[in-house]
Amino acid sequence: FFQVKSEGPKLVPFFKATCVYFVLWLPTSSPSWFSALIKCLPIFCLWVFLLAHGINFLVSHRSASRILAGLIFSAVGDAFLIWQEQGYFIHGLLMFAITHILYSSAFGMKPLDLKAGLLMGLVSSSCYAFLYSYLSGPFTYLVAVYIALIGFMGWRAIAGMQLCNDLWTWTKLSACIGAMLFMVSDLTIALNKFCFPVPYSRFIIMATYYAAQMLIALSAVETRDEEDFRKRS
Repeated sequence: FFQVKSEGPKLVPFFKATCVYFVLWLPTSSPSWFSALIKCLPIFCLWVFLLAHGINFLVSHRSASRILAGLIFSAVGDAFLIWQEQGYFIHGLLMFAITHILYSSAFGMKPLDLKAGLLMGLVSSSCYAFLYSYLSGPFTYLVAVYIALIGFMGWRAIAGMQLCNDLWTWTKLSACIGAMLFMVSDLTIALNKFCFPVPYSRFIIMATYYAAQMLIALSAVETRDEEDFRKRS
């Protein structure tokens, strides 16, 4: 709790930028560089949030630097998706696929937790099985690869929590909840784009997306705060 509370003030710009996005609620029918900027602004604030902890921190903590890299690719993906109707959806998909690879690397492979992996495998397979009949052309395999990558990222986030061993931390909990929200956001995108109109889809997609990115960014810096807290104690 101490760690999360101490990071709160540093996230104020992110919350303000998120409010700006929802207040302006720029129409998706008229993509522009201004709408791209407003959409990406909360992610830019998360860059600053991580950079504010110091370059030395990012260099010495590989997980934090990989999450920052993931946020950079996310912003590029967000910009591409502004022009998805102009043929840039696949470009955005690629950027977010790279983001999930970076996040998975940041979360690490220890502990392995094969049960969590099996669970995520079943969830991912079920999602793809449902979407499959709606897909055509390159999306048939592109969506499969993307679901596998985000499912793998979710597995690594869940595995890190270790609830059964009572070894969880706020860092790992933030990563886990963030990964789950990211999956909800992307599943809503897929259902709305390929299957059927989802009520309030844009609000669901963006609210869960921004919350996911914030929690994953928070998980990157909390390790340092825990170390500093122990030193002061």
